[in-house]
Amino acid sequence: MYRVWNFLTNYSLLLIFGALTALVWANLDALAPVAGQPHYWADSYHHFVEFVIWDHAPIGHYHHGHRTLTLHYLVNDILMALFFAIAAKEVWEAVILKNGSLRGKKAATPLFATAGGMFGPIGVYLGLAYLLGSDTYNAVANGWAIPTATDIAFSYLVCRLVFGAGHPAVRFLLLLAIADDAAGLIILAIFYPSGELAPEWLLLSLGAAIGVYVLANWLPRRLDRGKQDRPNSTFFRKTLSFWPYLIAACASWYGFMMSGLHPALGLLPIVPTIPHADRAFGIFAAAEEHLHDLLNMMEHALKHPVEIILFFFGLLNAGVQFSSMGDATWLVLAGLLIGKPVGILIFGWFAAGPLRLGIPQGMRIIDLVVIGFVAAIGFTVSLFGATVAFDAGPVQDAAKMGALFSFAAAIVSIIAGKVTRVQKQEL
Repeated sequence: MYRVWNFLTNYSLLLIFGALTALVWANLDALAPVAGQPHYWADSYHHFVEFVIWDHAPIGHYHHGHRTLTLHYLVNDILMALFFAIAAKEVWEAVILKNGSLRGKKAATPLFATAGGMFGPIGVYLGLAYLLGSDTYNAVANGWAIPTATDIAFSYLVCRLVFGAGHPAVRFLLLLAIADDAAGLIILAIFYPSGELAPEWLLLSLGAAIGVYVLANWLPRRLDRGKQDRPNSTFFRKTLSFWPYLIAACASWYGFMMSGLHPALGLLPIVPTIPHADRAFGIFAAAEEHLHDLLNMMEHALKHPVEIILFFFGLLNAGVQFSSMGDATWLVLAGLLIGKPVGILIFGWFAAGPLRLGIPQGMRIIDLVVIGFVAAIGFTVSLFGATVAFDAGPVQDAAKMGALFSFAAAIVSIIAGKVTRVQKQEL
C-alpha cells in the first residue's frame, strides 16, 4: 500500500487537491453565503480564473482586435504544453524504439481495444444525445471527443490496485492508455482548433523542428564520425544542453498559436528531435532516472514543475457549481462508463478471437471488461477536452462535471474486479 500511496503523491495528489479546492470554492455560496451577494464566491472564482496578466499582449486570447494574456490562458494554453510534451515523449518512445511497446504484433490487440475504447464512447455519447432530441443534440454534439479520453496516471494506479502490479492486464492497460493519448492529441489538433485556421504558420513549427534537429542533433553526430571522444556531441549536450530545444519549442508553440491549432500541442513537433536513449523502461518507471539521454533528463527535470502546473490546471478548470449538472454531464459519464468497457470488450475480443492476434498470457477475455472500466477514468484529459469543445457557459460546466465524476469508474473497476474474480498478481 505504501508503494501505491507513493505513486499517488508523486503523480496525482496536487491535481486532485487543485480540483477539490476549485469545487469547494465554486460552491461556497451554498455553504457560506454572503448577505446581499448570492453569487459572491462563484464570481470571485471566475474573476480569479480570468485574471488579466497582460492586456494587448503578443500572446493570449484574441478578441476585439488584440490579444489578452489571462491566468487561464497561461495555464491551459502555455504551461499545459509541458504536460502534453511528456505524454508525447512516452508515445514517441513506444513507437520509435526497437523494443517499443507499440511496435509489432504484441501491440495489435491493445491497439484494437484502443479503437473500441474511442468508437464506443463516441457512439454512446452521440446516440443518447440524438435520442434526447435535436435541441440537446445540437447543444452537446461538439463534445463527442470528451469521453474518448483516458487519464494515464489515474487509470494506471487503479489498474495496479485491481489486478496487482505483476498482472499482464496492467501492461495491456498502459499500452491502451498511451495509444489513446496519441489518438487524443490527433483529435485535439484536427477537430478542436482554438481559432480561425491559418495553416501557413505551421511552417514555423516545422522549420523549428527541422532546424534544431539538424543543427543540434544530426550535425554534431555527423561531425563526430570516427572520433571516439565525440567532441561536438559532447559540447552540445553539456554546454548548450536543452537551450536550442527550448528556443525551437517557443517558436513551434507560437506557430501553433498563430495557426489556430490548440497551442497546448505546440511542443509536439520538437519532442522527436531531442536525442533519446535506445531503450525505455516505460512510463513512471524509476529505472528511467538512470538513463542520461537529453530527452529523459528533460522529462525528469520537468516532473515537479508539471505537478505544480497540474495543480493549477485542476484549480482553474474544475470550479463547477453542482447546480450546473445537465445533459452533457450524463452523456459524458455514459460515454465513459458504458461506451468504454463495451467498445474495449468487443474490439479486444474481435482481435484476440476471430483475428487470432491473441491476448497476453495470463489474461482472460473477461478482464477486458475490467480494463474498460479502468480506462473510463477520463479526468485530466476529459476536463481539458471539455474546455476546448465548448465555450464557457452551462454546457461546458455540465461536461466538466461529467469529467470530474468519471472518478466513479475507479469504484466500478474495483467492484468489477471482484465480480469477475480477478486474481491479483504482485511483482
